[in-house]
Amino acid sequence: MSEEFYRMKRLPPYVIAEVNAMRAAARAGGEDIIDLGMGNPDLPPPPHVIEKLIEVARKPDAHGYSQSKGIPGLRRAQANYYGRRFGVDIDPETEVVVTMGSKEGLASLATAITAPGDVVLAPNPSYPIHTFGFIIAGATIRAVPTTPDEHYFESLERAMAFTVPRPSILVVNYPSNPTAETVDLAFYERLVAWAKENQVWIISDLAYSELYYDGKPTVSILQVKGAKDIAVEFTSLSKTYSMAGWRIGFAVGNKTLIAAMSRVKSYLDYGAFTPIQAAACAALNGPQDIVETNRLLYHKRRDVLVESFGRAGWDIPSPRASMFAWAPLPPALAHLGSLEFSKQMLQHAKVAVAPGVGYGENGEGFVRIAMVENEQRLRQAARNVRKYLQSRGVNTPARSA
Repeated sequence: MSEEFYRMKRLPPYVIAEVNAMRAAARAGGEDIIDLGMGNPDLPPPPHVIEKLIEVARKPDAHGYSQSKGIPGLRRAQANYYGRRFGVDIDPETEVVVTMGSKEGLASLATAITAPGDVVLAPNPSYPIHTFGFIIAGATIRAVPTTPDEHYFESLERAMAFTVPRPSILVVNYPSNPTAETVDLAFYERLVAWAKENQVWIISDLAYSELYYDGKPTVSILQVKGAKDIAVEFTSLSKTYSMAGWRIGFAVGNKTLIAAMSRVKSYLDYGAFTPIQAAACAALNGPQDIVETNRLLYHKRRDVLVESFGRAGWDIPSPRASMFAWAPLPPALAHLGSLEFSKQMLQHAKVAVAPGVGYGENGEGFVRIAMVENEQRLRQAARNVRKYLQSRGVNTPARSA
């Protein structure tokens, strides 16, 4: 029998896994690795959320199958969040479905609305599920830029003019993972108008909705008048409330897409564990001071990262949002490529970063740095980086990092 399964042939080796394996081996050998590779929050959830989980888990009737689309209270809580945060009116019955994190939600939606041979427009570089969720479902990907400038819209026009069959879905992700780029409402207004004119569904990933800096809140595509006619948007509690392992996210927006996704999910799962959904209600409905606290903490980490790495000889652009910095390789080492550079960083600087090529070919020349260590560890990482750069003959500033 052949072991070349159809979908396996469409999935290349996960590049980032190579660095992850090296990191695990180094730690197993007793090395102190500063892990800035995976976007895994190091902060705890709010205490009242954990207490709600415990309270509901003690109830004898809370351990059966849950609702695949999410318990009504949680769907209402998410609708209220959109009203409170974005001024968008959402029907919790027909315009919200609870997902097991935004990653599962994107994959389920891709399964629900994609036919083999469909063409999907997705950013490059991008988080892998934005492309491979659709590839697994049988679609073909046509890449568009991630940077939201005039070239972006020119690429959309070329894609519609020269692709057969015409693309039917566009994926957007701002604040971007991995590039941390952001957009304003005018961008979304233009995008919604384009999508309606070209009869394209828009799937927006807003997982980093609350990790914005410099007093510039992120915007939702659903704030655009008429956006719900063609758009669905994903959000997540993972970063906002430091609940990554709890796997709770949401899809919100177009009723047709939500209904299709809910129907597919009803065949695939029974929904998240009810006590977790109840605790998620407590997160959304309860005190929101944790959101601002986390935002300020990541803001400080961002400033420490940019300042200390800059003094170590590696200039990193300051991200405007998300928990990531998208860093071009130091010019003197750009010839290594992002994968080899990441390996050398791990081996010689004891710092793990994610190679940009793991997010698409246009990510080559960059690495993604996750701000998931405290300020002291970030400064230690900068000192290690300085030593590594000096060992490679890179001139570093006179002042110590």
